[in-house]
Amino acid sequence: MEPNKAAGSLLSLPGAIIIAAAIIAIAIIWTQQRPSSAPAGSAQPQPSLPQVNMAPVTAADHIFGNPSAPIKIVEYSDPSCPFCKMFNSTMESVMAQYGPSGKVAWVYRQFPLDAPDANGNVLHPLAGTQAQAFECAASLGGNAAFWKYEHAWFDAFPTDGAGESSSLDSGQMDQAAAAAGLDKQAFDACVASGSFKGKIDAEYAGGVNAGVTGTPYIVIVTPSGSKIALAGAQSYATMKTSIDTLLSAASSTAQ
Repeated sequence: MEPNKAAGSLLSLPGAIIIAAAIIAIAIIWTQQRPSSAPAGSAQPQPSLPQVNMAPVTAADHIFGNPSAPIKIVEYSDPSCPFCKMFNSTMESVMAQYGPSGKVAWVYRQFPLDAPDANGNVLHPLAGTQAQAFECAASLGGNAAFWKYEHAWFDAFPTDGAGESSSLDSGQMDQAAAAAGLDKQAFDACVASGSFKGKIDAEYAGGVNAGVTGTPYIVIVTPSGSKIALAGAQSYATMKTSIDTLLSAASSTAQ
């Protein structure tokens, strides 16, 4: 997770076990909150889920998979973040497993870390322009082109690429645009225009409001609409345990 590189420890087995246990506990709480058939006045107070103040997923989002999926995984991501590259592989595996059945949708939101911190340091100076390129891919080629671009970008992005030069960055953007089938001239003009800065800034502000402090930052929207926040590049094992637990809880409440 950027900017706190120590968050990479969340990929370890103990970290995965702790997070998975927390998800199971939350699923149990959620199951206990379903309407009871007990006589009026006999219900016992139930614990509540921690609140995540995140804007709801809408058709304006970049959504991979079934927009009506019972579980939506919202990722706040920075195109320059090496931990986002790690988590991208995890999410591609998640979608290969759960996407075809329509059980999980992946939602991408922008959180470029290109603003100066309190000391005037900029973690990822090219991230804002890179995020513009993602939005241009969607503008020129629709949702399918956005996800082709996203895949091509993270597939080629070097794990130590946060400090790469603007010339290398431009070449990689053009390579990803070609992979997405975009017209180079129109793509380059769109990126240069900066026309999506307002949209990116709004998603960034929404992320801050949701508690994002670094990337990747994941919010799992459960079948009941509850939101569970996870910080850092979670492993596939953690994500699978989380998804299976929540799907099982949803099945039990429906019975």
